[in-house]
Amino acid sequence: MKRNGLISYIQNNYGVSPEYPWDKYPNYVVFRHQGSSKWFAVIMDISADKLHEKGAGTIIDIINVKVEPELVGSLRLKEGVFPAYHMNKEHWITIKLDNKFSESELKSLIDSSYRLTQK
Repeated sequence: MKRNGLISYIQNNYGVSPEYPWDKYPNYVVFRHQGSSKWFAVIMDISADKLHEKGAGTIIDIINVKVEPELVGSLRLKEGVFPAYHMNKEHWITIKLDNKFSESELKSLIDSSYRLTQK
């Protein structure tokens, strides 16, 4: 799933607006629960080498989502799933948004992240 489609999906399904909190990183998008500071998804564009991917200097889109700690290991075995970029690696994963990861599974993980980050 591509960045714009994912942003629309999250807005429509969770009733939240994207936030762009960093002037230095205008393409970083944060999604929080309404009336809360709790994030449930972060979409970023980063250099592929930050995930130890080939193509140093190539900019890729990623999403960070929170998952159950017992699922982290098995999810990281899948193509396009990495230890969380700039998040707690025990509870969060990074998924490369390149259409190789199942769209239905991505949506399910976003839903799970939403539930896991509720008060």
